[in-house]
Amino acid sequence: MAPRCWRWWPWSAWPRTRPPPAGSTPSSRQQFSTQEQTPQICVVGSGPAGFYTAQHLLKHHAQAHVDIYEKQLVPFGLVRFGVAPDHPEVKNVIHTFTQTALSERCAFHGNVVVGRDVTVPELREAYHAVVLSYGAEDHRALEIPGEELPGVFSARAFVGWYNGLPENRELAPDLSCDTAVILGQGNVALDVARILLTPPEQLEKTDITEASLGTLRQSRVKTVWIVGRRGPLQVAFTIKELREMIQLPGTRPILDPADFLGLQDRMKEMPRPRKRLTELLLRTATEKPDGEEAARRAVAARAWGLRFFRSPQQVLPSPDRQRVAGIRLAVTRLEGVGETAWAVPTGDTEDLPCGLVLSSVGYKSRPIDPSVPFDPKLGVIPNTEGRVVDVPGLYCSGWVKRGPTGVIATTMTDSFFTSQTLLQDLKAGLLPSGPRPGSAAIKALLSSRGVQPISFSDWEKLDAKEVSRGQSAGKPREKLLDPQEMLRLLGR
Repeated sequence: MAPRCWRWWPWSAWPRTRPPPAGSTPSSRQQFSTQEQTPQICVVGSGPAGFYTAQHLLKHHAQAHVDIYEKQLVPFGLVRFGVAPDHPEVKNVIHTFTQTALSERCAFHGNVVVGRDVTVPELREAYHAVVLSYGAEDHRALEIPGEELPGVFSARAFVGWYNGLPENRELAPDLSCDTAVILGQGNVALDVARILLTPPEQLEKTDITEASLGTLRQSRVKTVWIVGRRGPLQVAFTIKELREMIQLPGTRPILDPADFLGLQDRMKEMPRPRKRLTELLLRTATEKPDGEEAARRAVAARAWGLRFFRSPQQVLPSPDRQRVAGIRLAVTRLEGVGETAWAVPTGDTEDLPCGLVLSSVGYKSRPIDPSVPFDPKLGVIPNTEGRVVDVPGLYCSGWVKRGPTGVIATTMTDSFFTSQTLLQDLKAGLLPSGPRPGSAAIKALLSSRGVQPISFSDWEKLDAKEVSRGQSAGKPREKLLDPQEMLRLLGR
């Protein structure tokens, strides 16, 4: 539900008809505002940003029709491919998205790559408005020597591997080493560390892919270091994810009390969420556990640790240079204070042996089409309140609008703002007038190019197949990984 401070105009409050001026001709009657017709709106991307944008548009305009285009054969974006398999409650939002997709005024078109199968100008020609909500599909490179060595992966690819993203299904990480290093201290880094260290029997009843579960069963990783350039006051993970790590069965935390000196006094001025997070870190680092917790940690076979004030400088190769053997870290210090403090190298370095390096230093969006402005430095589409700069009728929402930050709830709020901006422009008559063909024109284009879109009813057939496969193993689903197999199941 939109916050009360938002203003929106219910369709019932808008003028539905406007008498034509005297002596008008049929051609001039076609100049009526699009609010008097059926606004045809296109959303590119079916992750949280795309679905929340569509949901808000359908809710607040009783005649709008929304088409959602998605490059994958299946919907839901990072809810399906990014949320950890042991966090099923976060995926419940899929039920809401499904209700949106089943609306008579909404249609899903999977297996359509915008920018390749159809261009943004072609979409703009077919629709009154186009919203780009395709998220951040790339990872930020480390840009250090040795990054290309076997055994170095992006956390994004690793997450895609265990979550069944088709492009990552053949990742084949080698988990035969003793120590893994994760670069970055956000929630994705903690997700990856947790999956690496969780006893496989606890993952068996989740929707993790069977192939990745088989690899994790053979894993020899015993220690995971989670490395950050800055200190405890600048970590980007949240308290829920930290608490899960601290309580993870069969593991013990490793934190250096020296990293927390002087933090007690500085906590008084912190915002409450940061204060609670810092208090938990401080207790974990400095207080000796007692009773059951002490006994649990004493027998823990695996460990994880937070390594602060370290910046990756070079991935170190094995003697035969065939794989990663360690990582050289520059020791840093902070300049500035609080969450905005930045890290500067001290000149000292340390080498940390490991056999697996996972880079979790952020996502970034890609430019989708030459006609769409793009800021390569920030990795976003330049926009004002969701309106793409200098391209009337083109909008953006989610990570491609504001950068890859925040959780699903943040994306929901952001998407509602963009759709509200679009509705305001529609009401003000700023969008193209006259009817637009919408999906009819795009389907004809795609057909002429040999592209076969996947409908939501097609997805429901694939969904039923996944659920059926999972039931025999006691799982909520066993994800289909191969697009060609999906097409065969649909008789394509």
